[in-house]
Amino acid sequence: MTVLVATTDAEIADCYEVMAELRPHIVRERWVAEARALETDGFRLACRRGAGPVVAVAGYRVSTNLFYGKHLYVDDLVTADTERSKGYGKELLAWLRALAVELDCNAFHLDSGVQRKRAHAFYLRAGM
Repeated sequence: MTVLVATTDAEIADCYEVMAELRPHIVRERWVAEARALETDGFRLACRRGAGPVVAVAGYRVSTNLFYGKHLYVDDLVTADTERSKGYGKELLAWLRALAVELDCNAFHLDSGVQRKRAHAFYLRAGM
């Protein structure tokens, strides 16, 4: 498994194409600046590369609230449409879960829009 936390502007920029499949309103020219602005609230961007380009991306954050206590929340999780059903999303989800355990989180949480039927099927198969 080759999951990378995108920390440089170039690594963040490399995630744009895949993230834009889930969030088409994001403008390429503002993508890096927007991702950087979210970092002030704890946002991090993890990605999985295939043979070269990024094939799966997850935006996540670790935070604490009264309901969950310390938890890892997945803002975004997407695999490039051309790369689905190759295990990349499963690997990224497993990496995120392992990170939550490593960081001693009480909960692992993500939400998905009800219109995303394929995503829901994937999450159910993954035990969510």
